[in-house]
Amino acid sequence: MRSRLLTLFLALLFGLPFVLLGLLAVGEDWRFPAALPMRYSLAAVRSLLAADNDLLAGLGRSLLLAGTVAVGATASGFALARAIARSRRAAQWEAASYLPYALPPVLLAVLIQPFIIRLHLSGSVGGVLLGLGLVALPFATLLLRSFWSPQVREYEHLARTLGCTAGQALRQVLLPLAWPLLRTTLVQTFLLTWFDFGLTNVLSVGKVRTLTVQVFTYVGEANAQLAAVASLLVLLPPALLLLVNKSALLRKP
Repeated sequence: MRSRLLTLFLALLFGLPFVLLGLLAVGEDWRFPAALPMRYSLAAVRSLLAADNDLLAGLGRSLLLAGTVAVGATASGFALARAIARSRRAAQWEAASYLPYALPPVLLAVLIQPFIIRLHLSGSVGGVLLGLGLVALPFATLLLRSFWSPQVREYEHLARTLGCTAGQALRQVLLPLAWPLLRTTLVQTFLLTWFDFGLTNVLSVGKVRTLTVQVFTYVGEANAQLAAVASLLVLLPPALLLLVNKSALLRKP
């Protein structure tokens, strides 16, 4: 009985924000102290079907940025974590990996903005990708550092001793062992990039309008309907990732 009540309470707790955003997306003339909107309209939702819709363009931009950064940071972090594990100064390199998180994202973006300008990437997707990669790569490296234990190195050495090439040892031994952690790192770096606002907003100088940037823009314009629709789109990929991870975790071996 208690578990059912707890489940119901958690479902209400996490479901109410979605209900509120749904009401804001379709409600019109919703003013205090009315408990519900006076009228309902699907105009903001129907606008998503327009060919020149900014929200769909922002969704595609955000998916491109988050997906590219997640894959690149996970692959590079896997290699860097291995190099750090074999280094004589592993502790120092691990400590250096925390440096990007010692500053707020906006301040970090201000510090790297001159280098982005010198590379002629200011206000471009490439500049935003580079800035987000500088944040996501150390994060992925720290997550994957725990994989490269002495036992894993012994597995790799054993595979090489039995005749595997370096590529075969990677594909047939290391990647299968690391896949659960790689999947977690991929999801975490995707979410880190997906929800970023400060760094993207500064480096893009208003030219790369991701979904998070659009949400804040609509909030500043007091456009509750479009802000709610944009917020629902922001929450959609993380919700889908949660469902996929849940099914993967509950899958029987």
